[in-house]
Amino acid sequence: MIRELAISIYLFLFQLLFNLFKLFPQRKKTVCVTSFGDNIFYTTKSLRSVSDEDIIVLKTRKCDYSFDKTLDFDIYHPIAYLQSIYHLATATTILVDNYFGFLAVTEFKEGTTCIQLWHAAGALKQFGLMDPSNRLRSKKANDRFQRVYNRFDYTVVGSEKMATIFRKSFGVTNDSILRTGIPRTDFFFNYMEKRSIIQSMKKKYPIINEKKVILYAPTFRDNQLNDYQLALDIKELYQALSDEYVLFVKLHPAVQYKLSEQYDDFVYDVSDYQDTNQLLLIADLLISDYSSIPFEYALLQKPMIFYAYDLQEYQNTRGLLVDYLNQMPGPVVSTTEAIIQAIEQNSFDKNKIKAFAQQWNEYSVGGSSVNITRVLTRNEENEEILV
Repeated sequence: MIRELAISIYLFLFQLLFNLFKLFPQRKKTVCVTSFGDNIFYTTKSLRSVSDEDIIVLKTRKCDYSFDKTLDFDIYHPIAYLQSIYHLATATTILVDNYFGFLAVTEFKEGTTCIQLWHAAGALKQFGLMDPSNRLRSKKANDRFQRVYNRFDYTVVGSEKMATIFRKSFGVTNDSILRTGIPRTDFFFNYMEKRSIIQSMKKKYPIINEKKVILYAPTFRDNQLNDYQLALDIKELYQALSDEYVLFVKLHPAVQYKLSEQYDDFVYDVSDYQDTNQLLLIADLLISDYSSIPFEYALLQKPMIFYAYDLQEYQNTRGLLVDYLNQMPGPVVSTTEAIIQAIEQNSFDKNKIKAFAQQWNEYSVGGSSVNITRVLTRNEENEEILV
């Protein structure tokens, strides 16, 4: 009740300021709102190569990416925040990479196009209109969510699988789907960039010159914000695998957890490493669960294990979009012992991984950023956008 009231007051004030700034003339500029950064980074890099129009990036506190021209998009930086609202109210193109509540009260100027780049190439867990928690929310809250989704003129996808999910999760039409591919996946098709990063990573982590890397990247669970417990048995992994492997652990930024130094020659905390895709390059094996990371890791056609130790609970509380046990491109296990067994027995099907990659990255085949740039520049010239 109190939270809902606070949201209503915030949105009322935001709308008031937004409508005030709408009185100013519209300018030809692209304004990006980002909390993840990667898709915005690759898109704006491509756009700058062909256009000299103004590009302004509004960064939330979660975003660690660096851009040429940025503003802090949070109320703790009031001047920058007011400038951000002004740019949103007077832009011709809006790019977003997440759910942003302010969109519920922003009626953009005529001729403004809002494109949702999203932050995941695929999805396993339910979100948006399909989120099971919606039934516990008020009608007012659910109506607000729908108004946000209605603000997307276009939504970018990397596959028809994801297009189907967005139609259900956002309530968008097929005509509003842009089949350009996911911008950040361009990274996986850039041989020189990958080579340079691998060399840099080998200098940063010399151990990977000697041993194979297991990357553990679990998704965030709502009940672990203040009391996170690592589900892996590090001692068991160390005893079985440390002669051949090291374990890199990348936890969600919201999680506060300090790894024990007992196995510091085996376990490396890479939670603060900004670009997960760079970590994927040096990972010989990925252990994940319900995260979206496997959709892009599959492009590298390396083995994966799905550590779903709380599958039934997660299914009941968050909901899953797929037949998890049968559709994951690797062993689905529930114990550390089973992880070790899968590695030692090499229980991986490369054909299944390849099929998974093709299914979820149908349009992400290199050049996705260029595809979006063509859409944006075509729209500026008032030509028809092809979907």
